[in-house]
Amino acid sequence: MPFVKQPAAAEPPWHEWDRKAQKSGLRHTVFAVTGDRYTGEWLDNLRHGKGTQIWKRTGAVYSGDWKFGKRDGYGSYSIPDPVTKEYKKVYTGWWKNDKKCGRGTRFYAGGERYEGEWSGGQRSGWGRLYRRDGCVYEGQWRRDRPCGQGMLRLPNENRYEGGWKDGKKHGPGKFFYLDTGQLFEGVWAADVPKCGIMIDFGRDEAPTPTQYPIPKV
Repeated sequence: MPFVKQPAAAEPPWHEWDRKAQKSGLRHTVFAVTGDRYTGEWLDNLRHGKGTQIWKRTGAVYSGDWKFGKRDGYGSYSIPDPVTKEYKKVYTGWWKNDKKCGRGTRFYAGGERYEGEWSGGQRSGWGRLYRRDGCVYEGQWRRDRPCGQGMLRLPNENRYEGGWKDGKKHGPGKFFYLDTGQLFEGVWAADVPKCGIMIDFGRDEAPTPTQYPIPKV
């Protein structure tokens, strides 16, 4: 008996509707039921590629790279000033899985700024923090706090170099009192110097040296 080719079954009409509804490759603007708005590239109905998201409730804006619906790659996040309504940057740098990861700069209220490495949305690795009081910390970070080796420079140029733990001076370190021409070298625990020695250091160049030099032991 000869083989007779059967005609292909007609494709249900909703298959074609689904294909037309899929957003891939091209740029589209889509509004969520919450009022949030995304304009950018898509892949399989997920934000993927370059795009900008605006959150209606806060007015926050993210513009940059996306990967399968999450911020991933390089991008910037900004929020409107509650008084002037002008946008100010909060973070510019790298992201992974919707969290800050890699190198980036975070801007805080009062003019503080952190430049350095991130992991899982927290400051982690090597970074520099410019504080509002004029101090600058540069060194290692872990779980959003100074931890490891680092240097804290005060506005009068005095500085601490040594160990840190949970955001506090901890372990062996040196404190340079450049205003008086002295150096303390010792061991700290939770920001408190526990033991050490104080010697004259650059006394002749110090702007306000102590009245009497420290006797040599």
